[in-house]
Amino acid sequence: MKTEIVAVGTELLLGQIVDTNSSWMGEQLALAGIDSHYQTKVGDNWDRIEDAFRLALDRSDAVIVCGGLGPTQDDITREVLASVMGVELVLDERIAERIRSMFASRSRPMPENNLRQAMVPVGASPIPQQPGTAPGLVAPIRWVQGVGAIAPGAEPPAGADVLDRVVYVVPGVPYEMREMMNGTVLGDLQRRAGVSATIESRVLRTWGQSESGLAEMLAGRIDELDEAGNPTLAFLASGIEGIKVRITAKGADSAEAWRLIEAEQAVLEPLLGDLVFAYDDDNMETAVLAELGRLGLTLGVAETITGGRMANRLSSAEAAMRAGRAPGGAKLGDPGLASAADSSPAEGGTHQRTFAGGIVARSEHLTEYLLHAGSSTVSPMGDDLVPPLASAAGAEALARAARLRTGASVGLAVTAIEDRDAATAEHPFGTAFLAVSISAQPARGDIPAVAHRDKADEIRLPGDRERLADYSAISALNLLRLILQDHR
Repeated sequence: MKTEIVAVGTELLLGQIVDTNSSWMGEQLALAGIDSHYQTKVGDNWDRIEDAFRLALDRSDAVIVCGGLGPTQDDITREVLASVMGVELVLDERIAERIRSMFASRSRPMPENNLRQAMVPVGASPIPQQPGTAPGLVAPIRWVQGVGAIAPGAEPPAGADVLDRVVYVVPGVPYEMREMMNGTVLGDLQRRAGVSATIESRVLRTWGQSESGLAEMLAGRIDELDEAGNPTLAFLASGIEGIKVRITAKGADSAEAWRLIEAEQAVLEPLLGDLVFAYDDDNMETAVLAELGRLGLTLGVAETITGGRMANRLSSAEAAMRAGRAPGGAKLGDPGLASAADSSPAEGGTHQRTFAGGIVARSEHLTEYLLHAGSSTVSPMGDDLVPPLASAAGAEALARAARLRTGASVGLAVTAIEDRDAATAEHPFGTAFLAVSISAQPARGDIPAVAHRDKADEIRLPGDRERLADYSAISALNLLRLILQDHR
């Protein structure tokens, strides 16, 4: 079965919104064993949407249409689909009542134009999942290539080859679209395609090596897998989130597919070593929080160039993990990252936060306060001899300040040459200084002892100031991960 995706919305063409929906759907179709040959974007124009629908139905067995289901005048996906099907739109009272109930539950009056969303082409059926006011649709169509739809009850032209097509229409809101895809569309497509095998995947998330470098490291293994055919490996470059190495396996059932994945993971991990920092949907901050929880440590951060990026990532990840929403994919055999982040590192306490907090130091006044304030333990040179902030020694002093000022057992800091006028031949623009300061901790029960350690790194990063800030944040978190795992 060949499937095609049509994304509707002028904002996609203007670049006002990046079309992540189509890429996500393409990935899910591949994992479900469904072939997807085309993806099209089209603006909110009747004629162009109709042309896109007709072309898709001529060449594909199934079409997934995303977007254009809202209540406003430019949301015309339903109307165009009905026209292509050669049928009328009728009000589905069940959908209408559900929309009214949604507004009533929020104590808001419902604008009447929302009932446009309850109009359904004759012959189509609503998708059961409806997290928002826009319902999805499943529309079976009898289609003659180059001619069009055969309306219900009508006879096809003599000698025509009538094809069974299906159109799925889902909203453009990502979480609504994903709920409908997972709840109805993917399963229905597999049933129609007769897909019996199960496809599963695991992602090894890496940091510190380029895509070409990883491909070179794994070249021999890739050749072996190409010969075997199952499982397969793919590399996915993900910017500041690193390079993903995806293992995909096909089996008669999920258990068989996972046996293949686990066996392949056991081969790859020794080859990749400490480049692997997380699995599947976990990220650098969940990995760091898990290591801190394992060692009974708390973390405070001080940021200059990164402007709060590290604190935001850590606090968001910890909140999700403590709420039991940790992304799946802890290392096979591990109890899971959520429990590690929510464990109690302090004696006599439970559910203590691992991330103590952060300080964004952009002014000289604030950095002077952090590094001075009468504390010779921050700067070993004394209160009046503080190293330049944009230096390895300055970052190290700032890491100690982060630890002491937040009351944490670990301090993490980032500074950088972010002003081109301040750059030198020795320290050009893009030089970042990362530092970690860990206070000594005695062993407590199952929690091992931790030795005092101060460590600073100097690195060169590419790009403009925004990329410098983003890459500095993730690099600092990775340095802390490696130290906590005794790799540095």
